Amino acid sequence: MTDTNQGFETIYADAHLLVLNKPSGLLSVPGKGADKADCLSSQVQKYYPDALVVHRLDMATSGLMLMARGHTMQTALSKLFETRAIHKRYIALVDGCMAAGTDWQLIDLPIALDWPNRPLRIISPDGKPSQTRWRSLRHDADKNTTRVELEPISGRSHQLRVHLKALGHPLLGDALYAPADIQAKAGRLLLHACALRFVHPANQQHLAFENAPEF
Repeated sequence: MTDTNQGFETIYADAHLLVLNKPSGLLSVPGKGADKADCLSSQVQKYYPDALVVHRLDMATSGLMLMARGHTMQTALSKLFETRAIHKRYIALVDGCMAAGTDWQLIDLPIALDWPNRPLRIISPDGKPSQTRWRSLRHDADKNTTRVELEPISGRSHQLRVHLKALGHPLLGDALYAPADIQAKAGRLLLHACALRFVHPANQQHLAFENAPEF
């Protein structure tokens, strides 16, 4: 089911949970102020009144997002996230050349809140342990960009954006962490949650979803 007025898409629905495709530019949950009331969760609740949030995507990030139906399933799915039993994968387009290869590599850099510049995050030895796996898919020599796959092991705010910036490869269109010239290379943040894998808490079925980015 696709809501053609708002643009979000329901990829999967059963009596216990929903898998949705969130467009870039839409909040996951309401923000502060009347101008930030519109969000994916409120839109979904028009169709599924029992839908509850269990995780979030940044407003600028598109892709697969999971919601629970009812408090019992919200608790069950939250535990899966806490124990890292839900596997997420992202596609991003970054600035510069990241050497292509079949092997996954690891970014292991602690992330902390940048208090003077909230809500930005920074790499800091006093930050929380944060790990991201990455693999280069393709380098575009003409545009000097690289398409990469990303798998967050931890789940810090802005983790993928901060980790890629720390490697010297900011995401295209990133209004928070990329220099102005790299922001200008895209009309939106080129980061998309492309895959989800987990075991359904209600029936123990192995579920896997994929959704390709538009970029």
